[in-house]
Amino acid sequence: MLKGNTAIVTGGSRGIGAAIAKKLASLGADVALLDIGNEDQAALVCEYCRTEYGVKAAYYSCNVADFEQTKEVVKQVSSDFENVTVLVNNAGITRDGLLMMMNEKQFDDVISVNLKGAFNMIKHCSRMFMKNKCGRIVNISSVSGLNGNPGQANYSASKAGLVGLTKTVAKEFASKNITCNAIAPGFIATEMTAEISAENNPMAAAIPLGRAGTPEDIAGAAAFLVTAPYVTGVVLRVDGGLGM
Repeated sequence: MLKGNTAIVTGGSRGIGAAIAKKLASLGADVALLDIGNEDQAALVCEYCRTEYGVKAAYYSCNVADFEQTKEVVKQVSSDFENVTVLVNNAGITRDGLLMMMNEKQFDDVISVNLKGAFNMIKHCSRMFMKNKCGRIVNISSVSGLNGNPGQANYSASKAGLVGLTKTVAKEFASKNITCNAIAPGFIATEMTAEISAENNPMAAAIPLGRAGTPEDIAGAAAFLVTAPYVTGVVLRVDGGLGM
């Protein structure tokens, strides 16, 4: 389904990013993983994609919050791979704390990675997508960006910003056959949420489907959006019914 296309996945070394990379590889896409500080894990994901699905896969160390660094890495990916048409902005960090206790750096760091990082990647990939006459952008937002979440003013703001960015990009690039959609995961069992007990978490307890989500649940949604040419500007909640 995606054979002959290349997908860039940020934050692709573990959790949701790794699951998305593997899912897109299973559909035939070559994958370029961008991450920082997780080279060994990224190498394992790349090896899995190559061995299991016979696609080309490579890792690039990149801080998505750095405008010039992302520009150079996108240029390198474009040189190393053919027909780059997919971008999944998954890289994200948390620096949780109540707003009154949150310092400026905690706020700025999260906004820089989660929101500005997505802007950087879209900005630098957009001309490449127009040249290839096709682009599929998926931004990983969060239910925290739709509903807010105490102790996550920075994270919620960054993920809400992704929703606005998604809709604007969708409108600006629709005429160029470039779609842009967002996924808003609910409570997903990953390393990032490992310290939060699903049993004692009010959000997890309120999930109608009765379980936390998995990275593979999000990967399935990403695969749908990447292969749906008539869907754009959508925020797809993948939350087990939490938002009902």
